[in-house]
Amino acid sequence: MLNIIWAGFFLTAFVAAVFQSLGGNPGIWQEMTSALFAAAQNSFTVAINLTGILCLWLGLLKIAEEARLTGKLAALLRPLFRKIMPEVPENSPALNSILMNMAANFLGLDNAATPMGLKAMEQLQEINPHKGRASNAQILFMVLNSSAVTLVPISILMYRSELGATDPSAVFVPILFATSASTLVGFLSVAAVQKLNIFNKVTFAYLLGFILLICGVAVYFNSLPAAERVFRASSASNMILCGIIALFILSGVVKRLNVYDVFICGAKEGFEVAVRIIPYLVAMLTAIALFRASGMMDYVLEVVTKLLELCGADTAFVPALPTALLKPLSGSGARAMMIEAMQNYGADSFPAFVSCIVQGSTETTFYVLAVYFGAVKISRTGAALPCALLADAAGITAAIICGYWFYN
Repeated sequence: MLNIIWAGFFLTAFVAAVFQSLGGNPGIWQEMTSALFAAAQNSFTVAINLTGILCLWLGLLKIAEEARLTGKLAALLRPLFRKIMPEVPENSPALNSILMNMAANFLGLDNAATPMGLKAMEQLQEINPHKGRASNAQILFMVLNSSAVTLVPISILMYRSELGATDPSAVFVPILFATSASTLVGFLSVAAVQKLNIFNKVTFAYLLGFILLICGVAVYFNSLPAAERVFRASSASNMILCGIIALFILSGVVKRLNVYDVFICGAKEGFEVAVRIIPYLVAMLTAIALFRASGMMDYVLEVVTKLLELCGADTAFVPALPTALLKPLSGSGARAMMIEAMQNYGADSFPAFVSCIVQGSTETTFYVLAVYFGAVKISRTGAALPCALLADAAGITAAIICGYWFYN
């Protein structure tokens, strides 16, 4: 599937460029070439920027592992993982890393989530009997990552504040509902494909707890004065981040570890991972860049608009569709479209409101897939991509619905 998608981006872009050239736009080839080389360079830059973060967090995670802290935390979710990842041994360190990754995603700590997620993928790969093909556990983990619930979408709230939104945090609850829908659909789609037995007391208990937690957090933040929501959300995230670092190091000191040497050992693993993912980033980001430069993204948007008009549907949300279409392909591209919507229509406009919810509803699927599976050299990803894209579709659809529901 990944092979077909990747080749499809290149070939579709090439065909589109041919038609544009024949139609009187010979400069398209220069634009395509510039986009290609710029994306290749950007891929390397992304990997380099990721290196320091990987070294930091894998070093800290190594301390937590040696201090047996992650094992205690993982015990909280172990009953659930026995049901949804039955092939993963109960004492596998991968469960610890998965828990830390999901917690970081939940709190919006992207810089911490990626290193922990890559560590989890490597540990899952160690017990994968077919090294070139993604295991069921790896597929489920990747889909949960690409659709992960984000409790505090700090960056989106900050952009809205900077661009003059009257109530920057008005998108908080809609984003929470939209990303929850994405995660739920992603999980259920993988469960259906893998024929997981989710109709049991344990799984239902965790799902119910998850829903109650989301609703509780939504009610709490919705009860705060508008001016305080961004500040409290940002403060809570940063405090939790610093608290996690302090807890890891303190646990190592209490266990009488040589925390410096243990940190260096983990940081070296981070550097190796960063180098290993560069080819996969180059492959995916160059294909996406060519697709955009060829004008195909604009063409797809135009077709969708025409179809909606023919069906008599309301098209007020259409200006937010560029963010929706780019989100699975490019995080920076989708962010640029979100900012552009706020600048062109106003930060408090309906298109900008929907665009912000869409931006927070899902992850950058192709980037996540390239990085996570590239780190363990897996090219046969099975149902990971279809299920992740289905989760994206659910999140984006929920984002549009929530936009109409919550916009005043």
